[in-house]
This record gives sequence, structure tokens and C-alpha cells, in this order.
Amino acid sequence: MNEQPLALRARGVRKSYGGVHALKGVDVEVRAGEVLCLAGANGSGKSTLIKIIAGVETPDGGEIEIGGESVGRLSVTDAVDRGVQVIFQDMSLFPNLTVAENIAMSARISRGRKIVSHREAREVAGAVVERLGLHLDLDAEVGELPISDRQLVAICRALALDVKVLFMDEPTTALTWREVDTLFAVVNQLKAQGVAIVFVSHKTEEVFGISDRITVLRNGEVVADDVSSAFDHDSLVEALLGYRATEDRVLSTLPEHPAPALQVEELSSTDLFADVSFEIGKGEIVGLAGLLGSGRAEVAEAVFGRLPITGGTVRVDGQAVDVRGVKDALAAGIAYVPEDRLTQGVFLEQSIGTNLVAASLDDVTRTGGLLDGKRIEERVSSAIDELSIKIGSADDPVSTLSGGNQQRVVLGKWLATKPQVLILNGPTVGVDAGSKAAIMQILRRQAEAGMGVLLISDDVPELVSVCHRVLFIRRGRMHGEVAGDDVTVTSVRERLET
Repeated sequence: MNEQPLALRARGVRKSYGGVHALKGVDVEVRAGEVLCLAGANGSGKSTLIKIIAGVETPDGGEIEIGGESVGRLSVTDAVDRGVQVIFQDMSLFPNLTVAENIAMSARISRGRKIVSHREAREVAGAVVERLGLHLDLDAEVGELPISDRQLVAICRALALDVKVLFMDEPTTALTWREVDTLFAVVNQLKAQGVAIVFVSHKTEEVFGISDRITVLRNGEVVADDVSSAFDHDSLVEALLGYRATEDRVLSTLPEHPAPALQVEELSSTDLFADVSFEIGKGEIVGLAGLLGSGRAEVAEAVFGRLPITGGTVRVDGQAVDVRGVKDALAAGIAYVPEDRLTQGVFLEQSIGTNLVAASLDDVTRTGGLLDGKRIEERVSSAIDELSIKIGSADDPVSTLSGGNQQRVVLGKWLATKPQVLILNGPTVGVDAGSKAAIMQILRRQAEAGMGVLLISDDVPELVSVCHRVLFIRRGRMHGEVAGDDVTVTSVRERLET
């Protein structure tokens, strides 16, 4: 048991927005040198609690103690001065500044420095980087770094301000499992140095891999709080959702000899990938696995017409398709759910209904070019029901939805094109366990109806749970596959490592 002093305690914290109770008397605490996992589905109240502790939001009631002292109403500056820092998902870094300048920026501001000293920035940054034993180029522009290194820069920036309580909000969303291992090593160093860490994650494997204790929020209330060893996967998911769920291997029924939905033959795109060949049958869900930079996303984007094809053939339903752009792919019956839903998948400030019909306007347009309002309403209502999208009104902007519901809108938009082939790149990144299970079930239903599905994911259990086969790509070339009963978490990871 951790006998270190309490670094942070929140007691009876309440917050409402209009008639919606986001937090209903929440109690949370974390000790020095402890990793607390704050877990909860989208809409559980995690983000609201973090914003209150960080001074971004003001609570309606309750008490917050930092270092054993009641702090009353916090501002952002108060929280930082008391050693509380939050690394949000966007990390709030300056992409056009160097690593050293980013690390030293907050420290310089807190000390009231108005003149930038590059020498001082390098000294501050160098000391923090050395403290963690990292290898970061202090002169590199942050915008040129991979996501994994940006996470490390954000952590170093917090340490430059003598952080005592560090919140990490979904820090592994865009990381490969190897990069996650590096991040966890840094987290363990911070823990050994007495930093209290609140780690927010949807991924149960990560929760058990890094946390000492778990606090679960659901509907604005703490529903479970105990040491990590008191939970297993099923009990944690049950606490998150309020009911028992499973991520067992559940496959859609596949015809014995399915006709090909998609055939890719010796496909190449200069400097990206070469001689890629694979086939997906009608009703089959096939995974495509590979480390970041392997060429997996590039293959998907080329098949969808977003990257140039310099050699090879794409066939849909047995017919060769000349894919020179996205319009060609859509006309051939190919749809693509991109990796970044916020910048590539939805129009955030447009309505839910507008987003759901955005890719299929021809189907809701009358002769003469006018949109058919009644047909749009029917299509939108049908998609919301079929995909169980939780909304207030179809006229609300997509930005009002949780991550899981936003992703269902993206799925709905592309399913409205009635594709024969659906390609998905990381479709459950940043969504909670319930939405993840729902999205996987949607894919099973589409496959049962005869669609061919290509699923790209870093989440190995996700691939195993739904894919009939998993293909592997390395350095732009295909690198074998596993199929049937050979599709296991162990076998997929072993193939990724070799």
C-alpha cells in the first residue's frame, strides 16, 4: 500500500450544465509516487473533473485539496503554481518552435520573462531531458516530430515547472505499442521521482499495464475505486459500462467460398509501397497490421484514390477499376473511414444530419439539382436508428457529440454510399469501450450483408475480435498473413515483432 502523502484530493465535486449533471459529488484522490487510472466512458465526467482541477472550469460545489491544503476556487495559474499540470490530447505545443523552446516556454512565462533566451531555453530543456534519460533533438521543430516524441516534449514541459500532479489525457491514442512501452518507462520514472500521475485511458490493457489504482466514473459518479489488482478485464469493463461485455473472438458468418469483393494485384505507389497484392471476399473482415510507417495507411488511401497508383490493378466485384481519384473509388463502390475523424471525417460545426448525407448527396437530390428535404430526413433518421447514435437533435452540430458518437456519424456517412468495400483506418481510436464494441458489431452486420471490410488498427485485441484474417505489411510490402484459429493476440504480435 502506498504510504506517501496525498498529492491531490477532490471531495464532493459537483458540476451541472443547464439541467445536465456532469458531476454528482465525485471523490477522487491520488498520492505522491502513484499512478491512478481515471477511467470512464465518453460522457462519464472525466473531462469535466480534469478541467475543474486544472482551473479551467469552476465547480458548483465540493472541495479540492492540493498537497494537503484546501485551495478553494482555482484558476489555471493557481493550479500550475501549485504543481498541477494537464497534458490534453492535443498537447498544446507550438509546432513552429523547437523542442527546447517548447519545454522552456511555460517556465519562462511563469517567471515573468519577456525576453526569449535560446541559451537559457536549451539549459532548462537539457536538464529535464537528461533527468529522464531521453534522446530528443533540442533544436528540432516540434511540428516535424512523430506523435510519440511530442508526448515526451509535453511531459518535459510539465517537469520544467516542477510538476507534482500530472494528468495525462488519453496519451497513447496515436501511439504504436512500442511507443507506448517507451511512454510507460517515462511514466514509471516520474512515479519513482514522487510525481503523482493521473492516467486517463480507454484501453484496458494499458490501464492494467501502468496503474497502481483505478477510479471509474460513470454518469458523473464514482462507481468503483480500488487497487488495480482488485479488477480484471471483465470487471473493469462492467464498471465502465454498467453491464458485462466481452471482447472475445466473435466472427460474422462467412460463406464457404465467398466471391471477391476487392482484389488488389501488384499495386504500387512510388516511394510509398510496391507490389502489394491481397483479396477480400464478400462478407469477409480482413485486418491490415503493421507498424506506423509500414505503408498500411498509404495502401488504403491509394485504393480510395487519395494517393496516386503508379502500378498494379484494383478490382471491385471482379471488375477492374481505374482509380484516379476519390470520385472513381466511390463510383466503384469503395468507401473509406479515415484515421483522423476530427479533420478528415466530419464537419464539426455542421449538423449531424448534414454530415450523415454529405457523401451521398446525389441520392437525396431531386431532378433539377434541389435537395429533397423529406428524403434527407428519412435517411438521417434511419442512420441514427441503425447505428444507435445518441443525439439531442439531428440539427445539433457534430461537435456536441462524444467521440464514439462522432465516429458513428462518420460510419453512417460512408455507409450511406452503399459501398461494396468498406476500408477503415483506426475506427475506434479515442472512443470508449461501449462505443468500440458497438462499432465492431456494426462491422459484423455489414459483413453479414455481403460487404467486404478492410480494417487497419494498432489495437491487436480489436483485430483478433472481429477479423477472419489478418494481413501484415512491412516497409511497403506484404509480409504474410494469419487466418482462422491462428488469429490470436499472441500470433499477431509475434508477426509484428519479426
